[in-house]
Parts: sequence; structure tokens; C-alpha cells
Amino acid sequence: MEPQRSQDQSLSERKGQKRKLEEEIEEKQREISAAVPFGDAREALLYEVTAQVNILNSTFSWNEADRAAAKRATHVLAEFAKNEELVNVIVEGGAVPALIKHLQAPYTNEADRNPKPFEHEVEKGSAFALGLLAVKPEHQQLIVDAGALSLLVDLLKRHKDGSSSRAVNSVIRRAADAITNLAHENSSIKTRVRVEGGIPPLVELLEFTDTKVQRAAAGALRTLAFKNDENKKQIVECNALPTLILMLRSEDAAIHYEAVGVIGNLVHSSPSIKKEVLAAGALQPVIGLLSSSCCSESQREAALLLGQFAATDSDCKDSHNQAGIAHNGGLVPLLKLLDSKNGSLQHNAAFALYGLADNEDNVSDFIRVGGVQKLQDGEFIVQATKDCVSKTLKRLEEKIHGRVLNHLLYLMRVAEKAVQRRVALALAHLCSPDDQRTIFIDNNGLELLLGLLGSTSPKQQIDGAVALYRLANKAMSLSPVDAAPPSPTPQVYLGEQYVNNSTLSDVTFLVEGRRFCAHRICLLASSDAFRAMFDGGYLEKDARDIDIPNIRWEVFELMMRFIYTGSIDISLDIAQDLLRAADQYLLEGLKRLCEYTIAQDISLENVASMYELSEAFHAISLRHTCILFILEHFDKLNAKPRLVDLIDVKPFEGSYRMVNMAHNLPQYQSAVPRVYIVTLFPFS
Repeated sequence: MEPQRSQDQSLSERKGQKRKLEEEIEEKQREISAAVPFGDAREALLYEVTAQVNILNSTFSWNEADRAAAKRATHVLAEFAKNEELVNVIVEGGAVPALIKHLQAPYTNEADRNPKPFEHEVEKGSAFALGLLAVKPEHQQLIVDAGALSLLVDLLKRHKDGSSSRAVNSVIRRAADAITNLAHENSSIKTRVRVEGGIPPLVELLEFTDTKVQRAAAGALRTLAFKNDENKKQIVECNALPTLILMLRSEDAAIHYEAVGVIGNLVHSSPSIKKEVLAAGALQPVIGLLSSSCCSESQREAALLLGQFAATDSDCKDSHNQAGIAHNGGLVPLLKLLDSKNGSLQHNAAFALYGLADNEDNVSDFIRVGGVQKLQDGEFIVQATKDCVSKTLKRLEEKIHGRVLNHLLYLMRVAEKAVQRRVALALAHLCSPDDQRTIFIDNNGLELLLGLLGSTSPKQQIDGAVALYRLANKAMSLSPVDAAPPSPTPQVYLGEQYVNNSTLSDVTFLVEGRRFCAHRICLLASSDAFRAMFDGGYLEKDARDIDIPNIRWEVFELMMRFIYTGSIDISLDIAQDLLRAADQYLLEGLKRLCEYTIAQDISLENVASMYELSEAFHAISLRHTCILFILEHFDKLNAKPRLVDLIDVKPFEGSYRMVNMAHNLPQYQSAVPRVYIVTLFPFS
């Protein structure tokens, strides 16, 4: 029990000394701050730095008082250096060479085995202070040129003389951290570290018993591996990969974060190392980090690494990357990370998914787990992520053919209902127009989408409506030049000059008490209604004057102008009356023009009445537009009472029907009738 009491007493003394030192440092900082009103804060700081430097320069010995003073000086300088604004003054005061001098212990006789005062403590303080000064890039080279690197590398080996204590662990950790800061974004210093022999001891420290040392060593290797091929090569040659992969499974988030970072930098732009990493078994633990780690930074690095694994290198394309990631469970956690509010994490997940989408074997898995809906519905923070997701969807779309399509059709027939619906939803967005009939008629995809509209889940209803809208948009589009059905008689246009012109007129219409002169030959050629009127058994056949009781003069005149010229401008205020007249006189071309004009005015408030108008006058194009509008704005319209009959979907003999929007297809009748929104999908 006596050694334990002695150890406790020593620890208590150290804590007391630390508190006393902190109080002294705070007092010095207060003194310097108090000088600010007098305008000499910088001079006061420089004076204090110089004083500490002088202490360091005069205390390089094993004398206990010297060691205590040197330790205190390194701590004071380190505390000042934590404020980046003070770093330049500290360097100006000559702190760098003084601190470097104390990275090594004073000379001692090898035969002297007596305990040394503050052993390792001064070196630790010096390494810590130098690491803080190295945060500023302009001081990195100064510190290295002054000889710090070789001494820091030696500190990494302090444990090899048999020493084992918290002080040894701390000095090693501070040395590794200092190397990290010195080499940060400095390619020449990264190379110098390798030349000075710093990589092998750092790799050895990955297996150190103290986890803080492991983390510091991994952090240094991570920095040294970034964009330095020779450093990467040496790290791998030192057999770092097995230990790094074991560290990926650590429950300590700081450990697996640094490990995945090292591996990521090793793999970056190095196909040969990527192959070695995969062969060493990194894939599964990296995938595991996506869901098991509580650290979003580790998840971010893991997602980035999977994206690198999935990248299409010519030298590294096997079962370990694209297909392997999906088959080993990487797809679902990557999709979940798209919900992250961390823009970088979200982007890395999207980048990895883009790589996975390049492999045909992954397409069905993407769709089966709802990946397409996830990509479409995601709220992405940065534009780069949005672009990446768009490219992923495009990449998936390009692969929906051949064996991939056959597999998806198989899933749509035999999989559980939820999977069948996901497949139908995805194919509505991604399939080629040439495959629509096969997918949505022959394999009942349309029924699956209509079934979603009848779901009790608002989300499923909206998904179904959006898919039907997308599918319908692919199949048809409304334009003012939609061709009318061909007339049995070739159209004859007399021209604008004969509109309401008595020259050669052989029939007169009486409209609202006004006479309108017309020509039978022109009217006969315009529609079946006029042909029946003048060439059938009606009274109008031989009449000179014909009364038109139910059409306003403006409407009739515009209708006749169309008959004579084949082209008119239609304003919105007259379009509905003109549509009614066009339907009455079977003028299909005029109907299309009216429908187009009316369709431009469809809104949430009037779509129901517009749809009723299209039904009343057999306005197919207008009906198409109304249906598309309803599907596009399904979420807003679903709560409107007047639209219940338009969007209600009910079971019907094992299939579905959309009330007032469906139409039987006699040519596709079977034992169980299938009912479709026929007019919306020409491919049916």
C-alpha cells in the first residue's frame, strides 16, 4: 500500500503545482491586459516573452530549480500561444530557438539512474508550445529550419528506453501533434518528416496502449499522407493498414475518426493503395461507421471513403467496390445520411451514391429500398449536392433497360406490395417512353400507381400523383398546334376577304338580328355538321336565310373567320363560348385552339369547373391538362370538397378506377377488367 500512497501524494503535488502555475499565468495575462489602456500591451507582452526566453536559455540543466523554471516558462509561452493574435510577438521575442533547445533533455551520465526532476515535462511543454506557434503557416518553415523536426521525431521514441508514465505518453502525444501542425498544408515539410525518419515511429505508435497517443499518431499520419505519394507509399510499407482497419472498429469516436481519415488520404488518387486497402478488409468496418458512429465527422469521412471506393478507376473495379458496398449493406445508411443537416456529410453521401449508381447490379437495390424517392424528395443544402443527385438519377435512368428492367419487372410482379409500389414509382420517373406500355399496361404498373392515390397515407398519395404526372408528361403534351382529326373532305379556305362578304354568297345566317353572308362550298368542307346541314335532309338544305338562335354575334363571327382562314387569335373572355360553338358544329381544329387558350387559365380555384367544361364538350386536350394539373397539385387539391369526384380512387374488381377520369379499354379487357386513365396515356 505504501507505493500507492506515494503515487497519490506525487499526483496531488503535481496538481497543486499546476494550479499554482495557472494562477501565475493568469496574473501575468492580467498585467498585460492592464497595460492596454496605456497603449503598450504589445511591449508588455514582448517584455514577458523575452523574460521567459531568457529563463529557458539559462536553465538547460538537470538542476531541480532550473527544471521547474524551464517547465514554468514553456507553460507560460504555450498559454500565450493559444491566442493566435499573440503568436507573432512570441516568435519575435526569440521563443522558437529557446523552445527547440528544450525538446531534448540535458546531458546526463548513462550510469546515472537516479530519478530526474520534471523528467519529460519540459520537453512536453516545449513541443506543445511549438505546435501552437506552427498553427500560423508563416512560422512552420522557421521552426523546421531551426532544427525542430529531428528532435520531435526523437521524442516519438521516448518510450523505447523502457520508460512508461503519463509524462512519457504526454510528451509523445505533444510531439506527434507538433508534427501535424508543422506539416499542415506544407508539402515540403511533409517530405522532410519522411526524410527525418518520422513515419515509422508514428506507424508503431498506432498500437500504443494510450489511446490519446494512438489518436495523435493517426492525426499526424493523416496529415503526412495528404497529397504526398511517397509518404503514402512508406506508410503502407510500414504495415499501417491492418492496425488502421482495427482502429475503424474502435468505440472511441476520436480513434475511428482519425483512422478513417488516414485511410481516406491514402486512397485518394491512388488506385493501387485502394486495392490494398480493400484487400485488407476495410470495406465492412467503413460501412459500419455510417450507422454505428455517433460522430458526424466520422460518418462524413466514411461516406467520402466509400465514394472513393466506388469511383470508376480502371485499375480497381471488382466485387469489393461498387457492388460490394451495396451488397454489404452500405446503400441504406448512405441514403439515410441524405437527411443530415450537415452539408459536407450530406454531399459525401451523395457522392458515394453516385459511384454506386454506376454499377448495373446496384440499380435494382437502389429502387427496391426506395432510393429513387429519397433522391427526389431530399432537401439538399448546397448546389454541388443537388447537381450530384441529379447526375445520380440520370445515371440510374440510363441503366433502365435489358436485364435491369427485366429484374425490376420481376420485382413488380412477385415482391411484397411496398417494393412493387417503389418499383412502379421509380419507373414512372426513369423509364424510356418505349418501355411504358410493357411496364404500365402489360405488367400492371399503372394500377400500382392508381392504388397509391387510394392510400390512407398522404405521402403515398402525393408520390402516386407525382409519378402519374411525370408519366403522363412523358406520354403527351398539350400545344396550340395539336392536330385535329383529319376531315373526310379536304379543307378549303376561301380567305379573309370573303368573310361576311356578299360576293358569290349563297347563304345568309341571322345572328342576333344581324345578317352574316357565307358560302356553302366553304362550309361544306369545314365540318360534318355543315355537311349534314346542306347536304342532308334538313330544312336548311335549300334555305336562303338560316336563323342561329343560341350563339352571340361575336362568337359566330370568330367561328366563321376560322372556317374561312384556318387561323384566329382567341381571347380568354370568349374562349369558352367559342368552344361550345366549335363543339356544336364539330370544328375540331377550332376546339383545340379554344382548349389551349382555356388551359392557360387553369388554377387551384377553377380546375374543377374546367374539368367539367372539358367533359361537357368532349374537349380531350383540355381534359388532359386538367388531369395533369390535378396530379401536379394533388397535395393542395386533395382537401378541396369539389374535387372529391375528380381524385377519388376506389377498388373495382381487384383493380382501381379514378372516378370521372377513367375510361374502359375494350381492347384490353380480360377476366378481371383493368381500367385506366386512357386518354392520359397514349401508350395504352
